[in-house]
Amino acid sequence: MAPTTDRQFPVALAAAMAARFDYAGGEGVDFEPFSAFLPAEETTDWFRAWTGNGELSGDDFRVFGQDGSGGYAALWLARPGVPLTDQPVVFLGSEGETGVVARNLGDFLWLLADGFGPWEAATGYEPDRTPCPGSELVAIAERFAPGRRQRGASVIEQAGAEFPDFDDIIMGLCR
Repeated sequence: MAPTTDRQFPVALAAAMAARFDYAGGEGVDFEPFSAFLPAEETTDWFRAWTGNGELSGDDFRVFGQDGSGGYAALWLARPGVPLTDQPVVFLGSEGETGVVARNLGDFLWLLADGFGPWEAATGYEPDRTPCPGSELVAIAERFAPGRRQRGASVIEQAGAEFPDFDDIIMGLCR
């Protein structure tokens, strides 16, 4: 079980969450960032409701935003003893969608910079969609993850390859 005391946004995440996300009438990014992680108690309440399993805690997640339907984006503390910046970013949707969308925060910054939000990355919705990169998010990614630039599709592919069993893990917790 992960510690529940680390509830401060890493500086890079705070910068990205302060950026403007443009939904653009359904053509942009469906993401509503939070200004802080959900409190531990709210995260546990959400995770129990999402899984239908009242025995779980939400200690392995740091929720930092949501899509328009209420699905959550979070850091998943899958790597014990590793800083938050090196933990994978996941999405748990309101309709049961799951996905690891980035292997770490640096990759997530480039995902955002390439015009993908967590929902778009996890669901693969409209694969022919043309993402619209945002200059503010590109600048944040360049500042906090220099030399790691990559396309959003590559970020998604690498995350899925590293954590192919995420959906099975989460569904195994459901009741």
